[in-house]
Amino acid sequence: MIIVVDDLTEEKRLDVYLAECMQGFSRSKIQSSIKNGNVVVNDQKCKASYIIKSGDRININILEQFINIEPENIPLDIVWEDENMLVVNKPSGMLTHPTTIEKTNTLVNALLFKYGDNLSDINGEYRRGIVHRLDRNTSGLLMVAKNNKTHEYLVTNMKSGCISKKYLAVVKGNIPEDEFVINKPIGRNPAQPHKMCIDENGKESITKVKVIERFKDATLLELSLITGRTHQIRVHMSSIGHPVYNDTLYGFGKMKIKTEEQVLESYKLSFPKPFNGEIVELEIKQDAKLSKVLKALRSDLTKA
Repeated sequence: MIIVVDDLTEEKRLDVYLAECMQGFSRSKIQSSIKNGNVVVNDQKCKASYIIKSGDRININILEQFINIEPENIPLDIVWEDENMLVVNKPSGMLTHPTTIEKTNTLVNALLFKYGDNLSDINGEYRRGIVHRLDRNTSGLLMVAKNNKTHEYLVTNMKSGCISKKYLAVVKGNIPEDEFVINKPIGRNPAQPHKMCIDENGKESITKVKVIERFKDATLLELSLITGRTHQIRVHMSSIGHPVYNDTLYGFGKMKIKTEEQVLESYKLSFPKPFNGEIVELEIKQDAKLSKVLKALRSDLTKA
């Protein structure tokens, strides 16, 4: 089995990364396999402590079978599809792929039910078809590859900046600037490993910000990702004192309108169609969470 590390994976030890990928294998079993040469990176034997990098090819030769990720009949909102790929509108509250803790009710479970083996497997069984991710409570457009050739095509185009992803977010506070760029490196928070943070030694992270609408104590933004780091929008907006509305991980203070976590939606996507280069442009309507918050904020303005 070969796993190719994509640009959206933060830096991790080899054994930690494989423990997440390989359901049912203990970390000690993985470490033993690495030590015995049954796991090699870029055709070279590595230590378990090796820090994986974007583009690394991990070749795994372990005889035991992976624990199967079960297909589940979960409805999919397919926005666009051809013979090589599809774009799905992932709902808020759904994990993109299984983890060592949660193995059901994810987008991958739903994809396996509809497409079976007709999904890329470059990034392992638990991420079949997944080219990039959205956080559990971030909704919107997400690309899925039906084969490995398409998967590699899309990853290459993301790295070269040929794929455009735009988000809508309501953030806390009133932002005076109409447009600006946040360019702050992001790395893992050493004190809280489940979080990311601004880190001068982290990876370059760039977000373009455009104000769409202002309210009493909130702002509707369009955010364009130039890079694709874990939690990038949420970390960047929190770093300038305007966290995404109802983001309990990176936010602060009480929010007037309660919703299920962060009010953030991937609403526009533009990409070159495999393999002819024709540009596909997609846009979806605001989801229920975003619509609820905007309705309440606009109502407050009319009462002023």
